[in-house]
Amino acid sequence: MKLLNLTLAINTHISTQISAETGHKTKRDAKYLLIADTLRKAIKQGKLEPDEALPSARTLATQLNVNRHTIMAAVAELVAQGWVEAKERSGYRVVKHLPIQHSLAVDEIAIKQKTFDWQFRHQAINVQNTHQNACEYKYNFSGGQPDTRLFPFNDFKHYFSQLCQHPQHARLSYDNNVGETALITQISGYLRRVRSIINKEIMICNGSQEALYMVSKLLLQAGDKVAVEQFGYPPAWAAFKSSGAELVMIKQDSKGIEPEYLATQLEKGNIRLIYLTPLHQYPTTVTLDISRRMQIYQLAAQYGVAIVEDDYDHEFHYDSQPIAPMATDDQLGLVIYISTFSKLMFGGARIGYIAANNALISQLTAYKTLMNHKSNVLMQQAVAKWMQQGGFERHLRQATRCYHKRRDFLVSLLRDYQQQGLPISFDCPAGGMALWVDMGVSIVGLKHALLTKDVYLQTEVEFNLLTEQDDSQYRFIRIGFASMNETEMTEGLNIIIQMLYAQS
Repeated sequence: MKLLNLTLAINTHISTQISAETGHKTKRDAKYLLIADTLRKAIKQGKLEPDEALPSARTLATQLNVNRHTIMAAVAELVAQGWVEAKERSGYRVVKHLPIQHSLAVDEIAIKQKTFDWQFRHQAINVQNTHQNACEYKYNFSGGQPDTRLFPFNDFKHYFSQLCQHPQHARLSYDNNVGETALITQISGYLRRVRSIINKEIMICNGSQEALYMVSKLLLQAGDKVAVEQFGYPPAWAAFKSSGAELVMIKQDSKGIEPEYLATQLEKGNIRLIYLTPLHQYPTTVTLDISRRMQIYQLAAQYGVAIVEDDYDHEFHYDSQPIAPMATDDQLGLVIYISTFSKLMFGGARIGYIAANNALISQLTAYKTLMNHKSNVLMQQAVAKWMQQGGFERHLRQATRCYHKRRDFLVSLLRDYQQQGLPISFDCPAGGMALWVDMGVSIVGLKHALLTKDVYLQTEVEFNLLTEQDDSQYRFIRIGFASMNETEMTEGLNIIIQMLYAQS
């Protein structure tokens, strides 16, 4: 009876699998694997008990109407997996100690629990995602999104081709986790020429977000505090909170972060980091003036607090030379300077860098070794050649001219709406990739409503750390202009205006 039930189960399983896989012939269709699978399930379910002898290969072959070699192949599979063993003079038997002990009990627990109860030890991470990426919407007003259609892929692939034709085999291993020497040399020279940053070591990382995460893990622990701008960059906040740190909101006015308010918070103690986006502040686009930068630096020095300067889109400044980074005049070495190639190239390039003193870079390099060893070597080498041979600065000039023109076009569109009597107000920033616009009415719910119109837009609700205010006080939207041409901007902005003021 047991043999009859066993052969019936095997035949049923084979028939079911063949029906399910009709037209899709795969290795799993092999009969010996289906037979082995059924025998394994029989063992797990107790239909074949530990140390019980299997029916002979000849008997099974006859019952199943298959070749004896098919049965032997199935049994060999079970032997290899540890379910069956060969016994001298007695054929094949189920092993005494199964690979999964008490399998029935495990199955019963799984039925009751449904899923395993993970006990996470880090801070809970809340990620708000739309169903699509921002770039998948027809009208993408994301504030930090470059227009990848402008990137010189044909030019750039030339450098990749060179590297693949003549690979530097010694550079393709796990060493040199601080980054490719050629790229570090190019970035060092670029920072010295364009941003006047000297006397700092450089480390390459997988974008600025990895840099922020590593800094938070090295310098923060539960109970520490990080001073951040009232309006700020949520992924940076998430990195700090993942280490157990508490965010301390520093008020902003029309000129940026208020040093006096920062001083009152520093006096309370336990602030370990100050996180700033002083150029084209994210998201308000305000540039922090020299006087306030000096006050903030002096406060950091006084209280022994490091400054993380996130200079995410320094390249795009149109009306004048941008103010030099705080890292330029960092006599005490307390500024951790972070920047990225994502805005000039594309986010998927994953090339960012940290400039800081040697002690910090050494520890960051050691920490990165634990995470992922290093960043993509071929991409680093290609970017280094791109910079060395002038392609980087050619693209930078072309992109800057294009984004400058697009900023001016967006400003003209908004002023046209102002003349039509809409309560819109804004300041035209000297640089950056977005405008921070007061729409004069509540924008709560606008983002979600626009997604149904194929429009991606970011609003004040996402960036404001001050949550104790009613809906009518949320009035700002961040309109990115870099990723769309004039026609796309005109059409997309018209949808925003119609949606917002039809609701109000």
